[in-house]
Amino acid sequence: MKRIVFNVLMLLLLVQVLPALAQDNTTAVEKEIAYRKTVFQRSAKIVKALNLPDSVQALKVTNIVAKQYQDLNDIYVLRDNKKSVIKTETDDNKEAATVKLKAVEDEVTASVDKLHPQYLKNLSKAGLTAQQIDQIKNGMTYNVLNVTWDAYQKMLPNLTEAQKTQIMTWLTEAREHAMDAESSEKKHAWFGKYKGRINNYLSAAGIDMKKEEAAWMARIKEEKEKTSKQ
Repeated sequence: MKRIVFNVLMLLLLVQVLPALAQDNTTAVEKEIAYRKTVFQRSAKIVKALNLPDSVQALKVTNIVAKQYQDLNDIYVLRDNKKSVIKTETDDNKEAATVKLKAVEDEVTASVDKLHPQYLKNLSKAGLTAQQIDQIKNGMTYNVLNVTWDAYQKMLPNLTEAQKTQIMTWLTEAREHAMDAESSEKKHAWFGKYKGRINNYLSAAGIDMKKEEAAWMARIKEEKEKTSKQ
């Protein structure tokens, strides 16, 4: 009798638990499908700007870009999972946690550094020129490089060629890092870091950045007022 009661209870438990498990699995699958769809659409938008005449090539490039987003996401998801486990295992041992968390970040850096050149190689193999690959990079980083470059030139029209070269070098380096960042905020943070470096460089050359920025804002305001009166 006890065995019958036990079996009935187990059956009732399974009836309640299995649908919940199935729902969790379905939700996970649905989330993954939605994510891949979003990534593909984002990639297609970036590739569309290239105006590639060959639709087969365009699709191939789109898939390469989408896979890069997915691969980067996998790296960061794995990192987050490892961090969560470390925090649970180390509890209040901050010293041990710091060492292990740094090791995880080092693993992430190594994985991203390995993925980055392979991605660029794949884009090249797909038939893209260096200029087109730059367009892909700009698409992945919200065109911040060009916007920032344009701003510096307008704010500081008397920059020397050497200064222009240095600014572009640092902005290009920022873009390479930003391409691999996991979020919009962190992509912009990379450019923010390098803009700080650029501003320090220009300040060291005797340029009063606050004064120049104020003068530039005044020129923009004056130009808008002229346009509105026309």
